[in-house]
Amino acid sequence: MAQPLLGPAAAAHSLEYNDEQMVTGEAVALDVRPAGFILRAAGGIIDVLLSLGLFALLAVLISLWIGAVGADPALTQALLLSALVFCVVVVPTAIETVMRGRSLGKLAIGARIVRDDGGAASFRHAFIRALTGVLEIYLTVGGLAVIVSLLNAKSKRLGDLLAGTYSQHERVPRLVSYAQPVPPQLAGWATVADVAKLPDRVSRRIAQFLAEAPRMTPDARARHASQLLAEALPFVSPVPPVHPELLLVGIAALRRDREFEALRLERSALDRLASVLGALPHNFPER
Repeated sequence: MAQPLLGPAAAAHSLEYNDEQMVTGEAVALDVRPAGFILRAAGGIIDVLLSLGLFALLAVLISLWIGAVGADPALTQALLLSALVFCVVVVPTAIETVMRGRSLGKLAIGARIVRDDGGAASFRHAFIRALTGVLEIYLTVGGLAVIVSLLNAKSKRLGDLLAGTYSQHERVPRLVSYAQPVPPQLAGWATVADVAKLPDRVSRRIAQFLAEAPRMTPDARARHASQLLAEALPFVSPVPPVHPELLLVGIAALRRDREFEALRLERSALDRLASVLGALPHNFPER
């Protein structure tokens, strides 16, 4: 999901946007991820193969029908041309319109065609892209699409430039939580320990180390744990005699649990005062 990076007021006064940021009509910059060139090429190849496969099937059916009824060559050419237009223009346009910017190839790579402002693509956008694809994909064997895609940051092909669209990558990696509870060996220590003065920068480094520790070598893991514990010890009291990494796990878990509890109590207090904070003074009528 795309999330706003700047509020309307802040974005209105900001003059610098990254090329990969999208700015809506309300001047809100959205952090979106356009599909890369390799992904777009893979999805395009799938769609082209499916279109050509459909055309080959229709061509076989037309040939069988022509052979059965004995039609003239002009009718055969007209039917084959109609089938080709149907497969490379009509079908892609219909699929992208019905599936809201997606096709079988885009489903495979986890992408969707959207407007430059992030809105859903319509029939007009799909038709322009499909019609332009006849030139840049089929007539040039994909050469024009490749060249144009390599020349812009969002890997847009010529059809996207004309239609005002781009391919947005929607398949994001699943977030893995590395949060660990307080170790059982430190349960008694956690009831009396004081870690409130631990600086945020040290706390972030501890969390980052605990997330990366399983991928470290034993020597590097022990060395980093000792260094981080040396930085954290002046802000921790009391200090139990346990392994450095085990104590780091306890410090991170205790700090996280206490901050969560503080936020929960704050939310509960605000909920209890919601009727008072939202009320109008002196029974002023609501309008």
